[in-house]
Amino acid sequence: MSTELLAPLDLAFWHLESTGHPMHLGALAHFAPAPDGTGHDDIPGLLAARAGAIRRLRMRVRDVLLPVGGAAWSVDKDFDVGHHIRHIRGVGGALPAADFDRAVAEIAGELMERPIERGRPPWEMYLLTREPGGPFAVLVKLHHALADGMRAVAIGAGIFDEVAGPRGLRGRPARLAPAGMSLRDPLGLLGFARDRIDDLGRAVGVGASVVRASRLDPSGLPALTAAPSGTRRIGTAAFELADVHRVRRESGGTVNDILLAVVAGGLRRWAVERGEPLPATGPRALVPVSRRRPGGPPRSGNELSAYLLELPVGEPDARARLAAVRTAMDRNKAAGPLRGAGALAVLADQLPPLAHRFGAPLAGGAARMLFDILVTSVPLPRSALSLGGCPLRAICPMAPLARGQALAVALTTYGGRVHVGLVADGKAIPDVDRLARSLHDELNALTGPAPERPPGE
Repeated sequence: MSTELLAPLDLAFWHLESTGHPMHLGALAHFAPAPDGTGHDDIPGLLAARAGAIRRLRMRVRDVLLPVGGAAWSVDKDFDVGHHIRHIRGVGGALPAADFDRAVAEIAGELMERPIERGRPPWEMYLLTREPGGPFAVLVKLHHALADGMRAVAIGAGIFDEVAGPRGLRGRPARLAPAGMSLRDPLGLLGFARDRIDDLGRAVGVGASVVRASRLDPSGLPALTAAPSGTRRIGTAAFELADVHRVRRESGGTVNDILLAVVAGGLRRWAVERGEPLPATGPRALVPVSRRRPGGPPRSGNELSAYLLELPVGEPDARARLAAVRTAMDRNKAAGPLRGAGALAVLADQLPPLAHRFGAPLAGGAARMLFDILVTSVPLPRSALSLGGCPLRAICPMAPLARGQALAVALTTYGGRVHVGLVADGKAIPDVDRLARSLHDELNALTGPAPERPPGE
């Protein structure tokens, strides 16, 4: 039976999960009917065939004797794709057709609350339809141990016509590093030892940064520090990528800087509308960074680091907020993704499996001492995608909520638009739709004319 040990960070994500704090990420994809009316007449069967052909989706996690506390991916000999794909019909049937997307988001929130069954390959897929031949949506849930954002895109792409082809996608096993080092290769051993010493030194530095950055009394907005309820609500937003590029040309910075500033300004507008007090500093965002090297060998495990960013919610001017975000992100990038308190993955890589098994729940409970909100960007293919001849019209990524967190923001670009997925604690942020609208308002403020300043300023 083919097995593959879970990488340290994957193992940490596996043990971070609890019933009230599931550790899955996902995406909500919306499809339009085929333009010529000749779309595939069996979308559930098509999903089953294509998902079942992806080797990674046939693997489950099992404990191993060695290393002590470790776990491995193993092909599920009893795999049945029917256990993972479900069809929910009549979504929003009592509502006007224009409200189908809103009904889908409401159901998606309920589905994201539910942990994935751990005894089977840790993924689920839901087909959400209103009536035959109409628009439909697909919700994909993948455990974070199975994939990070970039890996999730690679796995999920196998359901699309442009990737799967006529017979589906045949997944390839990941290329693994050599299991050992020969004693006959002294230079190799020396290089291996040097790398391990460098890794250990880097981990010590990150650990010290984590201690310095931890807060006993997290700052930020009250809703973001509310006690978790285990409930979930989903909000979505989309705006034109051309508007983001326009801001970039006028103000400088990167697209990601602008999107982070939009999140900061959206939070401010939402808090003001709610009547919440604005913090002097924060809230603090964890901004994941991929450690995957372009052109490098494909690996199956999570390869992440992160930056910490104080979102300038207390700043009243939209352009000043963007400038503050740019300055902070430039400072983070200059230090690099393997330094600073955000580089928690460096610590995970240095811990033995047994430490992850028993320490992950404690570490999960301490997450709110380090950050208040997760904001992540997920890259998608630039080409147009379809499923069974039905064009993909929108796709909103969804990030997991860490224990003690009330909001996670995920963004991606597709079809000339920026698509935003908001995963919120349902009791702390029941008005997540209002927050989604605030993001639009913030981008409008950045694209509008600059306010006139009084003489002398």
